[in-house]
Amino acid sequence: MELRQAAAGRYRKKTRVSLLGHLKRIFRFMVLVLLAALLWVGWIQYRIETQTDTGQEPKQVGIVLGASLWKDSPSPALKERLDRAVELYQSGRVPYLIVSGGYDVPTSKMTEAEGMRNYLVSKGIPSKRIVLENRARSTYENLLYSKKIMEQHQWTSAVIITHRYHSVRALDIANYLDYEEPAVSPMESRVLIMAWHRGRETLAMTKWQWDKVALVFGVAPKS
Repeated sequence: MELRQAAAGRYRKKTRVSLLGHLKRIFRFMVLVLLAALLWVGWIQYRIETQTDTGQEPKQVGIVLGASLWKDSPSPALKERLDRAVELYQSGRVPYLIVSGGYDVPTSKMTEAEGMRNYLVSKGIPSKRIVLENRARSTYENLLYSKKIMEQHQWTSAVIITHRYHSVRALDIANYLDYEEPAVSPMESRVLIMAWHRGRETLAMTKWQWDKVALVFGVAPKS
């Protein structure tokens, strides 16, 4: 009886030690994962913060990345991108503009590109200087379809026009798509809640890294 009790005690002690060891390994793993996540977030935010305007030199075309329309008009955030496009055009840095964006929602009466074109025309940009890309539903598609338009017009240099928080991913996608030395003209926003958008962009940038892997196997990124 005493031998059985002693054996049972040793077994329980061994089990506790083994369980404690497993818990310690799990804890160390979780700490490492957390540290890696913090480093990744910090790296993305650093890149966003330090992204410079590389669109100072003239390019053949500016690509304005779409955002939401409010009814048939560009949202305040999209107007910020379009105002930068007007600035680049009027300063002679781009002679043409591609406005990229499909239907924001299925019930939309016009594409983002159409709403963007109308706004630019109201600011004095000739419609013949604006090319519409009406299909894109994501940043990847914005740049994929815009590159095809560039090829049709035999344009080889472009500056991407978007907000600073969005510019790092956009530039990374352009490089992935083999744009020829793509430039970016990022702007800050006075209308967006940056804490939200920069946090969301961290997730979007993380998703894009997975999308690049999926593209190797022929799986196109989802919107």
